[in-house]
Amino acid sequence: MRSTDGGGPAAEPIGTGRDASAPGPAGRPAAPVPLVAPVAELSAAARGRARRQLALPGFGEEAQRRLAGARVLVIGAGGLGCASVPFLAGAGVGRIGIVDDDIVELSNLHRQTTHRTADVGRPKVDALAETVAALDPGIRVDRHRLRLTSGNARELLAGYDLVLDGSDNFPTRYLANDAAELTGIPLVWGAILQYSGQLGVAWHAHGAGYRDLFPRPPAPGSVLDCASGGVLPGLCGTIGSLMATEALKLITGLGEPLIGRVLLYDALAARTRELRVRPDPRAERVTGLVDYAAFCGVGPEARPAGRSSALTAYELAARLRAGDPVRLIDVRTAEEFAERRLRGAERIPVERIEADGAPDHLAGEFVVAYCERDPRSVRAAAALAADGVDVAYLEGGIAAFAPAAPELVERGGDGAAQ
Repeated sequence: MRSTDGGGPAAEPIGTGRDASAPGPAGRPAAPVPLVAPVAELSAAARGRARRQLALPGFGEEAQRRLAGARVLVIGAGGLGCASVPFLAGAGVGRIGIVDDDIVELSNLHRQTTHRTADVGRPKVDALAETVAALDPGIRVDRHRLRLTSGNARELLAGYDLVLDGSDNFPTRYLANDAAELTGIPLVWGAILQYSGQLGVAWHAHGAGYRDLFPRPPAPGSVLDCASGGVLPGLCGTIGSLMATEALKLITGLGEPLIGRVLLYDALAARTRELRVRPDPRAERVTGLVDYAAFCGVGPEARPAGRSSALTAYELAARLRAGDPVRLIDVRTAEEFAERRLRGAERIPVERIEADGAPDHLAGEFVVAYCERDPRSVRAAAALAADGVDVAYLEGGIAAFAPAAPELVERGGDGAAQ
């Protein structure tokens, strides 16, 4: 799990089925009771830290004591984790677990603002845990420097009252949803990409889950991630802080949680809107955890015959530098090809591949299709694979490859199709 930012779904999903929650005022689902029992008392220091919170109408000391007794697991110490964890700590959540197996990279720092330049190369869980300790040394932080898997998810989640999912990939999202359903705890999830974000709460005892919103994962490579599509830095803060707020509402029983609703945020338009999601009565019941890479169609073990695979920029560069036989196919326009292309590439537009099928001269070759980022190369690779070509697509396209291997990129030429 490379749980960086929560990038991924940016589609407009539609929920199905009927609402499982009992109706409240004005037909709204009834809010669940407070999730966490209060601790016996607050320390003087904890009470002092929470003075502005205790003054909130309807909050009071009992709500603060519930926060002190709460155990919250956060999946991902990237953009969403860096935004949500400090607010959980500042609010007085007594125990916070952080799951991430990644290290801090320089390109993270523009949006993962609790990490510092000095943290580059360090585990993200350590950097974020130290932020919590500096904010409130009385908070217990569990550092889970590991990949969330089907083998450890239920055991991990069972030690907490609720879970926040700030991961950046579909296998982890479905895994987190299913593990939360099996352990009976609520899941607060967020997703960001480019200029938009989504936020929801999946608590299966009270309403819809992530699978009701996205019954099936998208085709591999059909949705950009933050590495290839980019993300506006402040969007991490917006969605991450809203995730923390939903967690605080669930713990204390205040307000109306986003159960059965998804909040959509458009940063460029400065607008929000809401989708209602209801449980699908036809959906299969989750009875166990599966191989989520295979379920989402990613990873070599998930690729049946006729399906293309993927190569990262670094994997392709290593093959080319080693002189491995690779046929490079650029599926972009002539203008894009002329501006820059991989050295030795042949241009065959994706529309031609889809209309005419695989050219005869590609038979028996190992082919790598690429475009500017991903979507066209995924389409081309799928069409070539269907015709029996041994093909992969370049993850992130030439936009990811050029900075990784600039010496293997050419510029100029007429861009004529071969």
